[in-house]
Amino acid sequence: MKPGGSILGHILRHLLLIAGLVIMLTPFVWMISTSLKPPNEIFSTKLSLLPNNWAAADNYGKAFTKVPLLRYLLNGVIVTGGIFLLQLVVSLPAAYALAKLRFKGRDILFTMVLIGLMIPAQAPAIPRYVMLYEVGLLDSYAALIVPFVFSAFGIFLMRQFFKTVPDDLMHAARIDGLGEFEILWRIMLPLAMPAMLAFGVISVVSHWNDFFWPLIVIQTGDLATPPLGTLFFRNEEAGSDFGPLMAGTVVITAPLVLLFLAAQRRFIEGVTLSGMKG
Repeated sequence: MKPGGSILGHILRHLLLIAGLVIMLTPFVWMISTSLKPPNEIFSTKLSLLPNNWAAADNYGKAFTKVPLLRYLLNGVIVTGGIFLLQLVVSLPAAYALAKLRFKGRDILFTMVLIGLMIPAQAPAIPRYVMLYEVGLLDSYAALIVPFVFSAFGIFLMRQFFKTVPDDLMHAARIDGLGEFEILWRIMLPLAMPAMLAFGVISVVSHWNDFFWPLIVIQTGDLATPPLGTLFFRNEEAGSDFGPLMAGTVVITAPLVLLFLAAQRRFIEGVTLSGMKG
């Protein structure tokens, strides 16, 4: 390839990346800008990112006083944390069995996991709702957590990671007298930290941002998750109060951004290692 062509391709790649970055970041920049403006500037026909009159203190103050935003954030932590921990309890043993143990029906079970990956989360919503209604768990933390304990993606991701661990390591552990559960928790679990962290980021972001399921099963405002809590910024007479709404959205989004930035290196490592073997 000619040097000129190589440089041109390099420039085009960077231009595409910059264009994608601008497209993805524009809504977030506009959200932050709106959270800093008074109402008259939010609906102004002039395009301006920075406000002439700063209303940040008023908007962010209302975000915490107009609705119990801290309560919604706490609910989000409880729900996402509970889902992730229970998903690990289910996914780790299942993934280890599918990756390292030989038993009749293993391939069929793995095929079912793959089929589970292709089913949209909304498809089993009605059966789940009826099930929770029959056992009296609607409008509770259990209704938000229990339906997502089984994660086909979690099992698949962890299984792919366990496939990269040499079988000789398990053979040596068995010779030393360790059982399968001891091998899982004492050897495989520490090795799987990158994959677990990658899955944790995906799980937490997915369920923190979930609006559909909490809207169906939660009627009590005190149990609202952060996305559902944004509905309460709406006033039936005056409509949505966009300044506090955007301020609350910034507060709700910030933990996810900080989580990803903190786990970015391990996240990439976990996803990369988990895709090495089929």
